[in-house]
Amino acid sequence: MNTAPLYNDSAQGPKDGIARWAEADDGVRLRMVFWGMDAANGTVLIFPGRTEFAEKYGRTAQAFQDRGFATATIDWRGQGLSDRLAPNRKLGHVDQFTDYQNDVEALMQAMQAQGLPEPYYLCAHSMGGTIGLRSLQNGLAVKRTVFSAPMWGLTIDPLWRPLVQAVAKGGQAVGLGAEFAPGTGPLNYLQSHDYTDNVLTSSKESWGYLTGLVGASPGLEIGGPSVQWLHAALTETKELAAMTPPDHEVFGLIGSDETVVNRRDVIDYFARWPGAQINIFTGARHEILMESTAIRKRAHDMIDAFYCS
Repeated sequence: MNTAPLYNDSAQGPKDGIARWAEADDGVRLRMVFWGMDAANGTVLIFPGRTEFAEKYGRTAQAFQDRGFATATIDWRGQGLSDRLAPNRKLGHVDQFTDYQNDVEALMQAMQAQGLPEPYYLCAHSMGGTIGLRSLQNGLAVKRTVFSAPMWGLTIDPLWRPLVQAVAKGGQAVGLGAEFAPGTGPLNYLQSHDYTDNVLTSSKESWGYLTGLVGASPGLEIGGPSVQWLHAALTETKELAAMTPPDHEVFGLIGSDETVVNRRDVIDYFARWPGAQINIFTGARHEILMESTAIRKRAHDMIDAFYCS
């Protein structure tokens, strides 16, 4: 695998971080990042959310390294420095959600080629939680999984969901699939919002870290989702919700002030999952692992205890 760029100074990740290019089976070029490769307790796969890129998890990787874990993460197709899938580079686009499973397979192969220590654990956030749940249904070889605010339902009023799905499907059918979904545009959320009105974190310091990443390394960010992405997301979350949860040990984190994903869908699915636990963090928003120092420490302590129990 060839060396890829990594903006580790702004990411504030472990000093031994490396980035590599890899190619999925369908020819899409992907960027992967590895930190702490000689860790004693195994490797945490970080599945990022929509619009995200590897550098966003530098601090998280450092927290895992401090607890004895290596980390591996990826820029999903259409995000970060991986191949963009539409002529407009700012558009968050994918043909179907199952395409992301090609990325997962490529990441697993790359981890093994790099010699990252086993056992493997999964930490999946937001859209990464959708991808991660599908991966577990497909038999992903990880010991235990933590879901952080998984996107198992979009925050759409139930009365409006059929209409939104019809609009998304109709737009895709008439050739508008690679256009921005209604109400969205080319600016990344971190560029179009201020700390005072953001839904990601209650921590002003963490908000500064996140916005600083976009400012320091332009070109990593994307804007709103495409009509096709919206149609694919609604289809995938509906299919996953209808499935029996896999036989796997899981732990969930979600904020009391969550508004990005549908909190009720997440809690209801965990209730159906035998042995699953979910912890609600009072005062936290969408980014549990990028909240205040106290919330981040509590979350990492809980994750560490779960992985190592």
